[in-house]
Amino acid sequence: MSTGSTEPVSDAGPPAVIDRVARWLAEAGPRSVTVLTGAGISTDSGIPDFRGPQGVWTRDPAAEALSQIDVYRNDPAVRRRVWQARLTHPAWRARPNAAHRALLTLERTGCLRALITQNIDGLHQAAGHEPARVLEIHGTMHEVECLSCGWRGPTGPTLDRVRAGEPDPACLLCGGVLKTATISFGQSLREELIEASTRAARACSMFLAIGTSLTVYPAATLPVLAVRAGARLVVLNAEPTPCDELADACLDSPIGRVLPLLVAGLADLGAPGGE
Repeated sequence: MSTGSTEPVSDAGPPAVIDRVARWLAEAGPRSVTVLTGAGISTDSGIPDFRGPQGVWTRDPAAEALSQIDVYRNDPAVRRRVWQARLTHPAWRARPNAAHRALLTLERTGCLRALITQNIDGLHQAAGHEPARVLEIHGTMHEVECLSCGWRGPTGPTLDRVRAGEPDPACLLCGGVLKTATISFGQSLREELIEASTRAARACSMFLAIGTSLTVYPAATLPVLAVRAGARLVVLNAEPTPCDELADACLDSPIGRVLPLLVAGLADLGAPGGE
């Protein structure tokens, strides 16, 4: 782990470490950088994380039970609570922040291979990323699906039904249980997204883990796969992660301050152009 430095520390982190990582990015080849993002990248957009000091589950441990698929499927009271929470979720009002825009810069220089995200908020796409480049391994709150027949559609019309007085809207096709197309604990992830994420981790020369605790699997295995394949690993997270000892550099500074610094010099330092 390359965090040791005698350089003065600014609110964005140790300058020597920032300069080193920025140089690695500037030297990266086309489609050579794979990024994994977690809830920490969206906190500056007003969306609280889960496990941080002020996280949703830290402040209300009982709320984690709402993310259990069996509980959701079998308890109408839980579903009613979840739908009410969806109505007021801060993601509907959120806008991409400086960290999201920094990753868009990385894509536009041609360096980005894949943007894997554990987030369900859609802010990477809202920032302007090519949708095919974003792998939403934990799903999206912008769509709903039926747990019985598999129907899938945009979330808006279902939320309109909740506002109109349906506390637990059922599938209009089969009467089954509806749920936002997010992955709950105990629910299977989409195999094709995990396979694509695994390929991107193994094929990159640099892996950035940003705003993720790296404690939820299988996402937590991706940095390990990248390191085993010979990639540099850089971790940007407010709290320590299990992968810090594998990392070539770690930064615990505010992501919205440090990530723009890391990509600011890409064009000037000769980062590769588009594909």
